[in-house]
Amino acid sequence: MVKVGSTVTPSGSLAGRSVVVTRTRAQASSLVDNLAALGATVVELPVIAIEDPIDGGAGLAEAADRVVGGAYAWVAFTSTNAVSRFLAALGGRAVPNGTRWAAVGAATARRLSEGGFPPTLVPEVTISDALAEAFPRAGGAGAGGAGGAGAGGAGAGGAGGAGARVLFPRAETVRGVLVPGLETKGWKVDEVVAYRTVAGDPDPRSVVAARAADAVAFTSSSTVERTVDLLGIGAVPPVVVSIGPVTSASVRTHGLNVTAEAIESTIDGLVAAVVVALSPAVASAAADVAADVASDNGSDNGSDNGSDNGSDNGSDNGSDNGPA
Repeated sequence: MVKVGSTVTPSGSLAGRSVVVTRTRAQASSLVDNLAALGATVVELPVIAIEDPIDGGAGLAEAADRVVGGAYAWVAFTSTNAVSRFLAALGGRAVPNGTRWAAVGAATARRLSEGGFPPTLVPEVTISDALAEAFPRAGGAGAGGAGGAGAGGAGAGGAGGAGARVLFPRAETVRGVLVPGLETKGWKVDEVVAYRTVAGDPDPRSVVAARAADAVAFTSSSTVERTVDLLGIGAVPPVVVSIGPVTSASVRTHGLNVTAEAIESTIDGLVAAVVVALSPAVASAAADVAADVASDNGSDNGSDNGSDNGSDNGSDNGSDNGPA
């Protein structure tokens, strides 16, 4: 596997190559545009879709009310989807100045900033483990509190009973990393489901095109799982590119080889990794490995492989970059 940093890539460097993009339709445009600008033929295969939680968003609405009331010292996010859903529930209302915001990566941080809440904490590595590690201890220096201007003072025990409380709006299913990590540092974490990741319904023509493509770009564990379910392991394109380490681990769990992994878990980082992965020497080696995998698994086994793994595993990029 090659690890690739985000670098400037030459125009036309993907000319004649086809790349499968597995993100939701609503989130695919930037990745599709960047790949197409480099000459790639992009196969859009939206294998996942984002839907409201089972309660229709009632729990998130109540959590947003508590944030407005100063109930939390911190609000932590591990995906752009969670940020967008939370901002919608907030509805433009003011939040106590002392409330602090944490984001798992650049894309999530950018979405928070666009919503008017620049994050205080963004770890260098875009995974939930790093966010938990970077979090301050409750009651210690930098712990924060919801007691800013107009809320009766600052600190870990701010107004509204914020104390050592953290709100974590998340996907229905996430990796169980962030909450235990914060609890070991003395925080009381309230989790609320902001959205669900469900199976998408790609056009059958896109499925056929995906099976014949040169490469596939994965942005989350849920896209890996759904793609294997849909195409069969033996029909996944030979060059597999991952947005980060958690997604790469899911690729391997499903019996595939990771050709290249983005060091920066961003769209630019992923595009750079695709360019490197499709360079002649790297792509040739990947094709050889893919042929071995297909041979080992057998054509009959491939279509069912991975179908029993938990639905939406890792879909909340607490995984790698947030967008599922």
